[in-house]
Amino acid sequence: MAYPKAVQSLIESFRMFPGIGAVTAERLAFHVLRDGRARDLARAIDRAVREARRCQICGNVSEADPCRLCTDEGRDQTLLAVVEEPRHVEALESAGVFHGNYHVLMGALNPADGTEASHLGLDTLLRRLKDGTVEEVILATDPDAEGEATAQLVLEAIEALGDQAPRVSRLARGLPAGGAIEYLHKGILEDALTGRRELRLRSKE
Repeated sequence: MAYPKAVQSLIESFRMFPGIGAVTAERLAFHVLRDGRARDLARAIDRAVREARRCQICGNVSEADPCRLCTDEGRDQTLLAVVEEPRHVEALESAGVFHGNYHVLMGALNPADGTEASHLGLDTLLRRLKDGTVEEVILATDPDAEGEATAQLVLEAIEALGDQAPRVSRLARGLPAGGAIEYLHKGILEDALTGRRELRLRSKE
């Protein structure tokens, strides 16, 4: 016996999320139907969709455009950390170890998951770099296969700027391989930023 169409539609909606298979989608759907707060969840999703937006400068999720970080004149305008997701900005801000600006790619290079280079908004990043304000770009992507591929992609894009390219560094290898930035302790993040290494641009060799 098939589920009612409304229930099946809810299950399929959960399956659209990364890492959610058929069984987990069913479990989540029936949990929502059992939970008396389901309408609260629906309202929260609706509000987030209506009110959240991406900052046109850094790409982070915010209620204002530009976001509060991009309009903070107290931040070091010469440093730019390139991160994969808004949660990585939150991790670095919560740790209080970085005081420059950010560029949020909203993903990592992973063709198997449908994320191609064209989805990462590198053109916006390159436009930010061309005015010469940024002196160093810190590649702060996750130390896993997708993060390394993304860092390499960003490095190659910056290399194409030639003489306009700023210095490029990568977070130090103190980060555990395969780890995720948002779960790391403040001390690990601070050590990784302090011990970052400069990456040689072929265009400047």
